[in-house]
Amino acid sequence: MIFNNFLQKLRQEAQRWRDEGIISSSQYDQIAKRHQFNNIEESTRESFGAIAIVIGGLLLGLGLMTLVGANWQGWSREVKFILLMSLFLSTAITGFLTWREPTMITNQGKKSQKGKRAIGEALLILSAFILGATLLLMAQIFNISGSASELFLAWGFGVLVMAYSLSLNSLGIMAIVLIQIGYWIGIGDLWSGSGEVTWARLAVRHMPLLSWLLFVPLAYICRSRWIFGLGVVAFTVSLQYNLRPLPLLTFSDVVPWIASFALALPAALLWSYDDLLFPTVNYRLFQPLARNLGLICFGVVFYLLSFRWQWQAVDFSYSQSNNLSSVFRSLPIIDLGILSGLAVLQSLFLIRHSNSPLRREVFFTLGIITTFLGFILITPFWHQAITRITELGIFIFNVLLAILAWGLVQEGLKLRNRTSFWCGMLLFTLQIISRVLEYNTDVLFRALVFGICGYSLIAAGLWFERRFTTSKTSNSGGSWNSGGSGNSGGSGNSGGSGNSGNSGNSGNSGNSGGSNKK
Repeated sequence: MIFNNFLQKLRQEAQRWRDEGIISSSQYDQIAKRHQFNNIEESTRESFGAIAIVIGGLLLGLGLMTLVGANWQGWSREVKFILLMSLFLSTAITGFLTWREPTMITNQGKKSQKGKRAIGEALLILSAFILGATLLLMAQIFNISGSASELFLAWGFGVLVMAYSLSLNSLGIMAIVLIQIGYWIGIGDLWSGSGEVTWARLAVRHMPLLSWLLFVPLAYICRSRWIFGLGVVAFTVSLQYNLRPLPLLTFSDVVPWIASFALALPAALLWSYDDLLFPTVNYRLFQPLARNLGLICFGVVFYLLSFRWQWQAVDFSYSQSNNLSSVFRSLPIIDLGILSGLAVLQSLFLIRHSNSPLRREVFFTLGIITTFLGFILITPFWHQAITRITELGIFIFNVLLAILAWGLVQEGLKLRNRTSFWCGMLLFTLQIISRVLEYNTDVLFRALVFGICGYSLIAAGLWFERRFTTSKTSNSGGSWNSGGSGNSGGSGNSGGSGNSGNSGNSGNSGNSGGSNKK
């Protein structure tokens, strides 16, 4: 509606410009054709029609809910089942046909197509919510006992099937949210409940593997960076929460190398990730995002392991049954083995397809990443299995955190990237403040450190922005001078010859030629 009002005002202004002679009739026709003035009334009519459909649908749904609520107890189970399934199927089919119709009709305007697709997508989302209500009511009707985790997981997997079938971003995001709600409810039941094995408990225990195998392909089908990012977050968080690698000495009596692999695996998977690993994908859509998320994983691991308490034994007083302990000794190894094999496969694929001569910077970056992963793998394992290296481990990961922050700052300066520069500066500042707050330091010293950090951030930010603006201005000026324009050394009159001003050997040859002429 707001956009239509803008078009109406634009049409009125264009008509006034034409009547006042500011623009000609042909120019007005071009503006009208470009902004489709003839379709304004039609789009407005369709907008009001869509609003009427939405309001009418809400009133109709409210009436049906009232009717069902009044007669629900008197109906048989068969009638309830037929009613619920009919409601779900009718909403889903209507939404699908409305969403699919604009793709099959090509003689309509783009705005009407977008409006119909939006209404169809809204109906499909509504059908996804009806699916959850249907599952809940069906469990009550047929006296099926189950936990809230099973409900949300089943609901999420059902919506996930819809997202795969329709390639809709909204349904994919909804499926990830529902599955994660079921996971967090289920992980609480897993620690506090009995050792009975159900499909929901298996899904919760293998959630890292399921998140990677289910959400990443969906991101390609929907071409959605949001789904890829949410899938990576779900995989990383569930892996860490299932394995609980920190503090390092808490579960050292289980398997010493679990903490090392749990901390290193997300960063290794994300940094070695390549879209071309999928046979049907011939473009790199998510690799830059994956590497940025990999750097975030490195930063989080380095920051957490820079604290002293992460290297000390902490008694959480868990009331774990023997069955649960045995499960966590065996099942995570399956996920770690499959995902570690996938990380190795991705690394080999990345090396194999790097046939072109690599620059020194690429070799240096690969060396730094390999060093990071090596320290993450070796240091915690050494601390758990061989001998305690508390002070050395803290020092190592503080140094690694400083190197990562310095690398981000250098990348920001080199590529004129504000995000990298500020992430590096904030990471370095966070490290300093954390060390000051972690150890018992004097209040005056803390105030001095806070003041120095604040002043340094302000000075660095102003210096970077001034340098960024100056380099941008000089580049734009240099491109103007080196372009060989006729006004500056590029013309045959002032430059001596046109070829001298446009020579590929020197971008400023036109300028120098002009000065010699003078």
